[in-house]
Amino acid sequence: MDHSPAPDAPILFFDSGLGGLTVLGPTRALLPTAPIVYAADYAGLPYGEKSNEELAARVPALLGRLVERYQPRLAVIACNTASTIALTHVRAALDLPIVGTVPAIKPAAALTKSGVIGVLGTEATVRQPYVDDLSAQFASDKTVLRHGSPALVAAAEAKLNGRPVDTDEAAERAIAGLRDQPGGDAMDVIVLACTHFPLLQDELQAAAGADVRLIDGAAGIARRIAHLTEGQPWPAEVAPGIAVFTRSDDRPPPPPAALAPYGIGRIETI
Repeated sequence: MDHSPAPDAPILFFDSGLGGLTVLGPTRALLPTAPIVYAADYAGLPYGEKSNEELAARVPALLGRLVERYQPRLAVIACNTASTIALTHVRAALDLPIVGTVPAIKPAAALTKSGVIGVLGTEATVRQPYVDDLSAQFASDKTVLRHGSPALVAAAEAKLNGRPVDTDEAAERAIAGLRDQPGGDAMDVIVLACTHFPLLQDELQAAAGADVRLIDGAAGIARRIAHLTEGQPWPAEVAPGIAVFTRSDDRPPPPPAALAPYGIGRIETI
């Protein structure tokens, strides 16, 4: 019996906001005709300020609704905070492949020359035992500095939505949050442990300096998606993707022009 998905079965990307677009981009490069549904939980944004208990309940429930509605072949939790807190709950609740997002501490440990690594994420991500475990497993002989920056998430959202925001100041404050810690002057690699943060790659690089390497896990996630879907049928031609947003009175969906570069052609709300 053939258990392959239909060619038009989409890949579902899920994030609290627009950060997961940084994972969608490299995935599109590897799987150019893959049907895409991009889901942003604007009603729950920002995730970094929510409790573990709230996210452990919210994320599986919302993903369950999205899976029922769009029937994806695979779901990607393109959000470090949701992954570190809710990934095991989602996998227990849903019967399809789930790809999570974890801080790129292992490659950072391999890259550092000074032995000092920065981990820049949301407040929720940097406090997780998961980060402790990754640091112990892959960077036990390194100094791992952490800083949570909700302001960077807000700045990335504002930038992509075309709202005025001082992204340079937000980046400088975030980098200073790492630099000002003991050992921070020697830091030569920074893990962008929030998918929103590569949207501010240029600003963060300018604030960190040319001698500091910024890394994230997006390319590795894209390769994982390609591996899990290897041999599956895809449409012959690319179709515009769908972006779906949970309704929020305070935060309307972004303008279509902001999503068009990522292959999104239709916006829905739930």
